[in-house]
Amino acid sequence: MSAIQPWPPLNYPAWRETAATFQLWTQIVGKVRLALTPWLNHGWQVPLYVNAHGLGTSPIDTPRGDVMEIDFDLVEDELVIRTSQAPDRRFALEPTSVAAFYQRLMGELRAVQVDVRINELPNEVAAPIRFPDDELHASYDPAAVNAFWRALVQATRVFRLFRTGFLGKASPVHFFWGSFDLAVTRFSGRPAPPHPGGIPGLPDAVTREAYSHEVSSAGFWPGSDAYPQAAFYSYAYPAPPGFAQAAIEPAGAVWVAEMGEWLLPYEVVRTSLDPDAALLRFLQTTYRAAADLGHWDRGLECGMGVPGRPRAVKGS
Repeated sequence: MSAIQPWPPLNYPAWRETAATFQLWTQIVGKVRLALTPWLNHGWQVPLYVNAHGLGTSPIDTPRGDVMEIDFDLVEDELVIRTSQAPDRRFALEPTSVAAFYQRLMGELRAVQVDVRINELPNEVAAPIRFPDDELHASYDPAAVNAFWRALVQATRVFRLFRTGFLGKASPVHFFWGSFDLAVTRFSGRPAPPHPGGIPGLPDAVTREAYSHEVSSAGFWPGSDAYPQAAFYSYAYPAPPGFAQAAIEPAGAVWVAEMGEWLLPYEVVRTSLDPDAALLRFLQTTYRAAADLGHWDRGLECGMGVPGRPRAVKGS
């Protein structure tokens, strides 16, 4: 049995069609969670989460009073629906249209007596097609999706460690199905200027609520036609003067004005002698640039957490 590479190679052009289909599948599942879950600050009620076999919703409270989870099992290549009152329902993840996936999922939800209606128009994608009508996107390469998930596992692990070094408000490490990216966000604690909105496929009210307070946010996404390679990113809102000219590590990190953020190619991290250390340097230097230039309270910072050891408290 060949060894699995912890940081697997990713080739966006090679799995572009699968990525487009899989993103739309995750949007359908994510919108089920959105339709059933009370709104939480900054849209934190909508993401999926990286788990031991793939991506999942985490527990969702259903209208009938039980709990449901929906998982993309990317090891067994199955979509799994679990509830607290019925046996698991599952079906194979294989090449099939978005329309067929949508109909199958909704049928399985009806089978466990979860009646839910979602907004059938995809978000944050070019030329969106309603889910029930989308016969165009129908690709599924299980090896490519598995590799993407394994990269997410590594990124999530390092993001979680980075999150422990901040005493202030910080988001969970979560996967946004609209923008198809993993993200972790720190907050200064101060309100931000109203966001101008205008993000294609995302209602302005959602954007303005998400960016109601100052943030330094970092993440990972698989690439796009405009930037056809997987990369880590970091941005600040509002971006303080001088942020684009900051000294960011490691070598290979670049400011992309069109996106308004710093990018570090995944391949730079993957091929580093110490990928964890390379990624942490990127997360730390971009955050520090945002915090220094934005005059954040640096007392919100602390040392990285250590397993089994309570954080030292001043004065104790």
